[in-house]
This record gives sequence, structure tokens and C-alpha cells, in this order.
Amino acid sequence: MAAKLAMIFFSMILVNNYVLVQFLGICPFLGVSKKLDSAVGMSAAVIFVMALATSVTWPIYTFLLAPNGLAYLQTIVFILVIAVLVQLVEIAMKKYMPPLYKALGVYLPLITTNCAVLGVTISVIDEGYGFVESLVCAVGAGVGFLVAMVLFSGVRKRLEDAQPPKCFEGLPITLVAASITSLSFMGFGGVIENIFAVH
Repeated sequence: MAAKLAMIFFSMILVNNYVLVQFLGICPFLGVSKKLDSAVGMSAAVIFVMALATSVTWPIYTFLLAPNGLAYLQTIVFILVIAVLVQLVEIAMKKYMPPLYKALGVYLPLITTNCAVLGVTISVIDEGYGFVESLVCAVGAGVGFLVAMVLFSGVRKRLEDAQPPKCFEGLPITLVAASITSLSFMGFGGVIENIFAVH
């Protein structure tokens, strides 16, 4: 069981990274990754919301929607739950961490529409994970988001010193850098499975 949980956790960070492999959550990835502090703060909020949303949506689906033939309402219910949780995180941040709240700006409420958060809540159901596996998957996906944000923050710092051709300045060079960063994660494909297959 521990090996399976470890495989789920590390595969969500490296092999199935929501940002760099599945291309979910690109909006905050591109918008907040300019500064390391904002990137880490945003990622911490996403990890918290992912874990909390999964811990709420999994029981709702398993014990309420599925047994009553209401599984088709899954997406709507999950979005509503995520929206409520993000509002709670926003209120808490505004009260207890005003500088981070200001730094994140419009991107904090955008966690509501961050498809990575919705993606993890739906994928744990589709994968047929139990409650503990779902939580591990959600936290792993959040940590994967953090890794992607921190890595890309460093890449963007280097881009500020670069002098790309005029046509690549701004968003184009950022997208090229994001695609190269994403390519680097493809090297992890199969590695996690092989490590845990040995054990």
C-alpha cells in the first residue's frame, strides 16, 4: 500500500505533472511565475485547495451522487465546492497574509477556474482511487504544480537577462521556454513505474 501511495505521489509530480505534462492550470503558471515569492504563495494555496477540494468532493460523489444516480452532476457540484473553498482561502489570506494577497492579485480568485484543481477532483474519481489515495494524488498534483512554478520562475528570471530576437520578446519567448521546460519532464516517463516495479 505504501509503495502504491508513493508511486501515485511521485508520478503526479514528475510523470503526470498537471502543468508541464497535462497542460492544466496554464493561466496562473504563466501569470504568477515571474516572482518566486508569488509562485510559491500561489502554489501553496493551490496545494491546500486541491487537498481540501478532493477531501470534500470524493465523499460527496461516493456517498451522495453515485448511489442516487446523480453522477452526471459531478462537474457542476465539484465547481461549486471549489468556488466556495477558494472564497474561504481568499478571505483567510486577506486577513492573515495581506502582502501575499496583494501579490497574487487577480490570480487568487482564478484558482476557482483553475482547471488543474477541477482536473484532480475528477481524475481521482475516474481512476477509482479510495479516499487516502485520492488525497495523496491531490497533494502530489499540488506539489507538482509547485515544482513547475518554482522551476519556471527560475527560467523566467534567466529570460529577463536574455536578449531574444525582437519577434520573440514578451509572451512568445515565455511560451517557448515553457515548452522546453515541459519537454524536460518527458524524460521522467516510465522512470517512476520502473523504480516501484523493482520494489
